[in-house]
Amino acid sequence: MRIILVSGPSGAGKTTVARLLAESGPSPSVHLHTDDFYAAIRQGALVPYLPEAHEQNRTVTGVIARAAAGYAAGGYHTVVDGVVGPWLLDAYEEEAGAAGVELVYVVLRPDRETALARGTSRSAHPLTDRAVLGRVYDGFADLGPFEENVLDSTGLTPEETAEAVLARR
Repeated sequence: MRIILVSGPSGAGKTTVARLLAESGPSPSVHLHTDDFYAAIRQGALVPYLPEAHEQNRTVTGVIARAAAGYAAGGYHTVVDGVVGPWLLDAYEEEAGAAGVELVYVVLRPDRETALARGTSRSAHPLTDRAVLGRVYDGFADLGPFEENVLDSTGLTPEETAEAVLARR
């Protein structure tokens, strides 16, 4: 089994694509939405994009990575979506390696304007501030050796993006 980690900036379409991957892939399957793990913190939660949230983010990432590896090791097609830059990837690599499962890391990165337009138009999402969305996007602008993991989804439908993710095996 494997873990497909669908990452990218806010507004990239991660959740929609991850849901499609989980619902159309092999059965049984699991979709872990990282926002749900952050929302589970009831007191003392920090906004994840703030520098002072680093330790919180490491903790939450470790929890998600262990859950993903546990599901995958148990035979579940596991898809995770979230704002997971290379700076947090080590937790997933360690847990996948320990569980003996493959990790596929894909960064959805539409062009900046597309991501910002999508991000600011989400009425039910807590993060719609254009300046903050721009800073999050900038964190994914140059991923160095991880550029090979980038998928430009600017002109793709969610279904086409999901197909392109699967083609990257």
